[in-house]
Amino acid sequence: MFGQQVISGLATGSLYALTAVAVVVVFRNTRTINLAQGDFAMIGAFLAVILIKDFGANYYLALAGAVVGCIGLGVLAERLVMRQIADSDWLTLFTATLGMYYILHGVAGHLWGRDTKAFPITFDPTPIEIIGGIISQGHLVNMAWAAGIGLVLFVFFKFTKQGIAMRAVTDDPETAKLMGIPVRFIVLLTWGMAGFLAAFAGVLIAPIIYVAPEMMDEVLVKGYVAAVFGGLYSIPGAILGALMIGVVENLAGGYLGSHFKTATAFAMIVLLLAFRPQGLFGIQKRREV
Repeated sequence: MFGQQVISGLATGSLYALTAVAVVVVFRNTRTINLAQGDFAMIGAFLAVILIKDFGANYYLALAGAVVGCIGLGVLAERLVMRQIADSDWLTLFTATLGMYYILHGVAGHLWGRDTKAFPITFDPTPIEIIGGIISQGHLVNMAWAAGIGLVLFVFFKFTKQGIAMRAVTDDPETAKLMGIPVRFIVLLTWGMAGFLAAFAGVLIAPIIYVAPEMMDEVLVKGYVAAVFGGLYSIPGAILGALMIGVVENLAGGYLGSHFKTATAFAMIVLLLAFRPQGLFGIQKRREV
């Protein structure tokens, strides 16, 4: 049972990681927490369901449509909202993302209703055995997708000009601007990347739970907690934090009861902040939110 709980926890944590990384990517270059990140993912899940059910698209085409739609949503959020208040204090930026959260919630509820919708199962439901534990093939698919996205992000930040520029803006935006890096474009790219990650998070988690306006609320909280675990600046730290939360809450649910799962994540963050306020991979340059 222990091995099965750990494997399932890693699968769940890999989905939290997609949201956690998006939170970190936006925070590093804008110094604000994007409370609308979960709703970006929710919109992507709805788009995928519509493409599959109403237009007969296959899973991969629906995923591609969700990715395009969520990237566009992220770009629009930056151009229409965040760029207009880019020089404001952190509380104003934070409040703007909260406003987007409620707007997207309302729009989704108005367009598609508030009843939960099932996402079409696109994988063989037969579970398989791995190192003594039973895991669904859907979890394995999700872990493979998350690992692939992690590899893509590593290559992007390590070897591409845009990725290196994003790291430079994170370290010192003023110096980066003086060096000729287009900071505004990098910030726009950051929000587009948040949309890219949101699309995968929404489409991958939808078959496990359901599709509804509030489907990503708890996932966003867990992703934010994982980002804080990593110090809000570290992508590897956010991934590690997400995997830890997934495993620990799964173990708590299996051995203590399902009502302990959500409380476990908050207990972990309270303990971490009590002994290491900067997070697992925290750095000195940070802003409290």
